[in-house]
Amino acid sequence: MILSGGRDTVTWQVAVFVAYRVATALPTLRWPFAGSLIAIVGDFCDLFLMDAIGGIEDYQRLDKVCDLAYMFVFLVVSLRWVGLERSVAVALFAFRMVGDAVFEWSGERLVLLVFPNVFEFWFVAVAAWHHYRSGRSLAPRQAAVALVALLLGKEAQEYFLHYDRFLDQFSAFDAVIGIWRWITGGR
Repeated sequence: MILSGGRDTVTWQVAVFVAYRVATALPTLRWPFAGSLIAIVGDFCDLFLMDAIGGIEDYQRLDKVCDLAYMFVFLVVSLRWVGLERSVAVALFAFRMVGDAVFEWSGERLVLLVFPNVFEFWFVAVAAWHHYRSGRSLAPRQAAVALVALLLGKEAQEYFLHYDRFLDQFSAFDAVIGIWRWITGGR
């Protein structure tokens, strides 16, 4: 079982991890733009939580399951949108769900590169658009340009995280220490 680390019961560490991920997704329901940023930062920072509490055997799979919390919240909010913004969001969500299913079936991280989570970036971009340009919808040309830029950015992120596995050699705390040493000149 994914959530139990192979046992029949959910460990307290997994329960805390899942509760944290759900809690970071919920603000999006009230504040789509700010909430989406909280959810994404929460997703990134869960590595610190995992390092701190331990007890999570298959982080990659648990993370993908927990991503569903914010993705479903993002979908609920995007269903309030209209026209092109909503249609693209639903299509990108469906595309990612296919990718998640293939990843769960195969366990191959390369699948995450083939099925990038552009839905996440699209949601944040449209939520920001609505936040800063209230009452204005994206024109088709603006949407096309945004999709290309978002796809390129997301593919780069997916490559470094899942194919190159750049961060696999670091714990979250090691990464922060390394960044701090780089900023301070090795101190």
